[in-house]
Amino acid sequence: MAFPFSISGTVKQSGRPARLRASGVSPLILGAAILAGTALSSVVSIPAALAQQAPSALVPAALSSAQVVRATLPNGLRVVIVPNRLAPVVTTEINYLVGSAEAPEGFPGTAHALEHMMFRGSTGLDKDQLAAVGTRLGGSYNADTTEDVTQYFYTAQAQDLPVLLKIEALRMKGLTLSEADWSKERGAIEQEVSRDLSSPAYLYLQQLQSILFAGTPYAHDALGTRPSFEKTDAAHLRAFYEKWYAPNNAVLVIVGDVNPVTALDQVREAFGAVPRKTLPERPKVAPVPPPAKTLSFPTDYPVGFATLAYPMPGRTADTFAVADILSDVLGSQRGALYDLVPQGKALFAGFEYAPKKEAGFGLALAAFPKGGDSAKALNDLRGILEKIRKDGVPAELVEAAKKREIAQLQFSANSVSGLAAQWSTALAFHNLDAPGDIVAAYQAVTPEAVNRLAAKLLDPAHAVTAVLTPEASGKPVAGKGFGGAESFASTPDKPVKLPDWAENALSHLEEPKPTPQPIVSTLPNGLKLIVWPSHVSHTIQLSGEIRQNAAMQEPEGKEGVEDLTEGLFSYGTATHDRLGFQKALDDIPAWESAGGSFSLQVLTPDFEKGVALLAENELHPAFPEKAFQIVRMQAAQGQAGLLVSPGFLFGQAIKTALLPAKDPELRHATPQSLMSISRDDVLKYYQAAWRPDLTTIVVTGDITPEKARTVVEQAFGGWKADGPKPVVDLPAVPLSKASRANVPDKSSVQDSVVLAETLGLTASHPDHFLLQLGNEVLGGGLFSSRLYRDLRVKTGYVYSVGSSFDWGRTRGSYNIEYGSDPDKVGKARVAALQDLKSMQTSPPTEDELSLAKASLLRSLPLRRASLSSIAAQYLGLEELGLPLDNTDRAAQVYYKATGAEVQAAFQKWIRPDDLAQIVKGPAPTW
Repeated sequence: MAFPFSISGTVKQSGRPARLRASGVSPLILGAAILAGTALSSVVSIPAALAQQAPSALVPAALSSAQVVRATLPNGLRVVIVPNRLAPVVTTEINYLVGSAEAPEGFPGTAHALEHMMFRGSTGLDKDQLAAVGTRLGGSYNADTTEDVTQYFYTAQAQDLPVLLKIEALRMKGLTLSEADWSKERGAIEQEVSRDLSSPAYLYLQQLQSILFAGTPYAHDALGTRPSFEKTDAAHLRAFYEKWYAPNNAVLVIVGDVNPVTALDQVREAFGAVPRKTLPERPKVAPVPPPAKTLSFPTDYPVGFATLAYPMPGRTADTFAVADILSDVLGSQRGALYDLVPQGKALFAGFEYAPKKEAGFGLALAAFPKGGDSAKALNDLRGILEKIRKDGVPAELVEAAKKREIAQLQFSANSVSGLAAQWSTALAFHNLDAPGDIVAAYQAVTPEAVNRLAAKLLDPAHAVTAVLTPEASGKPVAGKGFGGAESFASTPDKPVKLPDWAENALSHLEEPKPTPQPIVSTLPNGLKLIVWPSHVSHTIQLSGEIRQNAAMQEPEGKEGVEDLTEGLFSYGTATHDRLGFQKALDDIPAWESAGGSFSLQVLTPDFEKGVALLAENELHPAFPEKAFQIVRMQAAQGQAGLLVSPGFLFGQAIKTALLPAKDPELRHATPQSLMSISRDDVLKYYQAAWRPDLTTIVVTGDITPEKARTVVEQAFGGWKADGPKPVVDLPAVPLSKASRANVPDKSSVQDSVVLAETLGLTASHPDHFLLQLGNEVLGGGLFSSRLYRDLRVKTGYVYSVGSSFDWGRTRGSYNIEYGSDPDKVGKARVAALQDLKSMQTSPPTEDELSLAKASLLRSLPLRRASLSSIAAQYLGLEELGLPLDNTDRAAQVYYKATGAEVQAAFQKWIRPDDLAQIVKGPAPTW
């Protein structure tokens, strides 16, 4: 089961750490994903032999000063350039060392407001030009504001680095900041604030910070408040900008397939003329541990949460490494907190650490079912933490955590943007010279130091207790959860003339070049192996997928047997019990998950051992009877809450609108069906659904195809399939018809709307490429799309809107989604249908088509900017039954397509009058 809170600045995983928005908190992940047992990304460790080496020997070059070019320009801008040849991609991340902590008294959202205004244009690049350039780049761009640092990051093709640098330099020295632009942006940011601050989880974390950091700038959430934005004006924002946005208050990190020397010359050219400034004195942040306090928050979540929060050190504290190791031990699946789950005392339990720059907090959490005993969950948490405070933690878990933290650094190079984030965090938040500099601090941590800190920090006299109870709160909630992408750009409603430097760089669209293909082979037992060697780090990642479909394979009346089967893989194997297997992974060490989707992350020397353990778990799971009884009860309890949640009912309403009666996809588990399942049912399902001839394994990283084949065949070659292949493909469905449905959600003040229909083609039909290209014009291109322009910018009917296709082997569907006030749902629908029908009555304009092509074609290499995304791409194509060079085929269609061909595809396949409308909101809107 996944940790439903992610409260820290980074999520420890091999890819890019999770991005935080102004809140400093990422979304609360609840509902079906939790109850189905989604696994956390985790940390892998280094071999014990390596752990005895000097710190420098443990740190890959990409995370130390080796092969890294550094410079400080005369104006004070610090620059770090890290080569990474994973893909022809570059990420720029500029970190301004200012955040909400520096906001003027009474204006807590100033840094966040300025972050928004950085996308409203500057001298030499107005807001429409910036939006057009962003679309033509085809990359991803966004920003976040924390208490200490404001970050702006772009990922694009490496050849476009000069464009990215030019954008950031213009914004650094000449932001427009007009009152007219702020008046428009104020409305967007206030809607964002209303949405986020209406989330029970967000309110909890906001109030928690106000208690733990009372009397300091951290007490105010970085997001800001509607009252503070109402009294903010452009002059106020300009004063903040002039004080803090300066080259000598910024760190620029560049990571990717670039020549460092050339890149540094380009940085000097772009930023050299920006003048330095005299910076103001920074406020001090030194919170005093608060007295114990208890909070309660009603929610409409399907499960409840009992939490205990404690003050902890920040990233720059001398004890940070000790605190980080302590948090890892407390959150370990071999630890006492997590043991509440296999004991049947909690649906989930764990610990997470949220360090800011100068202070932080830790959060212990236990999930209980709707109607469950929150007091007992709290008592269980308190008892465990008090025992740890008095008696300490196991020394072996401290050593395992140290090796995991050090090994985590090894995986950073496997993602271009992830590596940029690691360097930014080290320099801007930790005040280090390189990410690898923290290795020595981790190595120096001792069990005694961890226990001393635990005795000090886990003091009940300073604990903030809170219970989030699943019940109808009756309070308006503007959105379920919080966070998500910022909404910055204004969409131009006419062709935009780009500056010459942008026009010269982006106007010409090069014919796509073929992507090198992986090495593919098939084992005698039918298992398909795909290998993509990449030597950017001394690590190897394995991702596997078994083609399964619970809707087709679960026996009638046994709905939920797949969920139970998946949930039991973490309970050991025929050789190792649960704790023994986790210890075996720590001893290699490696990170592993098993099930219908399975994975392994390990350092190169231990690949063979890691694969052997993965195969042991995947092919010989224990499925112990005691664990089965507990997992079944937990699943039934969780499902009882899920089935009455608005989110689940909304999803079911969409399916009902599109699918015929008794369609397999309409099936779902109930508490009754789950409790009727026996362990024998699980064993039978596993034996029927887990087959090598329906399995694909992708190996990426520091390995040769020959070695990968040898190791995988040794571990999985003896796996045999029994009987004929099961039917896993859903039957084709008829074309859906127009209908309307409303899902009541009295706790919401805003409607969530889906307009959807089934299609008469699938991803194997070549026309689907033309539809994807047209959708980039209509609604897939977000800020550059017609839907965004007409429903958000021109009319203000919606806050967010987009459209997309959903492709399967046997089915396809199309949908438009938007969020709207109830009285604007109908108007937004009319406008959306007008835009959709216009795609059928006339071709996209030349400018629209050119922009869509540039966006899609330039974005294709970005999908290969991490080893995880490469593996996901290949597994996705296998799932759809498409060739592995499908991306190249798409690129050729995009490049050659005409507006008339796009129009013809929309005429042939899209049926505007058949769109079903499904609304989740406070009251019917029709």
